[in-house]
Amino acid sequence: MTGISLSVQQRRLLAVALACVVAVVLAWRHLGGHAAAAPLAVAPIAPKPASARAPAAGRLLVVDVAGAVRRPGLYRLVQGARVADAIARAGGLTRHAERTAVNLAAPVADGEQVLVASRGSPAGGAAASLGGTAGPVSLSAATAEQLDALPGVGPVTAQKIVAYRQAHGPFTSVDGLDAIPGIGPAKLADLRPLVVP
Repeated sequence: MTGISLSVQQRRLLAVALACVVAVVLAWRHLGGHAAAAPLAVAPIAPKPASARAPAAGRLLVVDVAGAVRRPGLYRLVQGARVADAIARAGGLTRHAERTAVNLAAPVADGEQVLVASRGSPAGGAAASLGGTAGPVSLSAATAEQLDALPGVGPVTAQKIVAYRQAHGPFTSVDGLDAIPGIGPAKLADLRPLVVP
């Protein structure tokens, strides 16, 4: 009687053990199934970098590169591009370009014209003489020395213009000079015909 009772107990223990093994196998398959499905779930996400580039397209700048460059025209550049980038997209400087008339490190703004003067042209001579009156001075590209040569500016105000440009980006309008300490309405009116953004 005791042997039959033990046999029933053994069968019960065996049934419980089998149920545990089945549960473990099912759990392993279930978890293994998720691990195998994970790459499939990631695959549709892979195109997201392409859609992430779409907003970047909204941050492109359009710049007109003209003058002594190999391929003048309109070029799209990324936000934060420099004059050097714009000139490189236009094929680089020609051998007639007045290299000293171009600040290659200056940032470019959307809608800006990057004008590269030819040697001997009035604009090239103006830049070479650090702000002569033959052509307007670019607020976004001029050096402190070129800005200092403008009437009524001086070295301190010229440095303030450069510092403002570095902190806030290129000028989009000549009216932006109003934000520079020391340039009031009268001085702005005097400078307006002599400068471009």
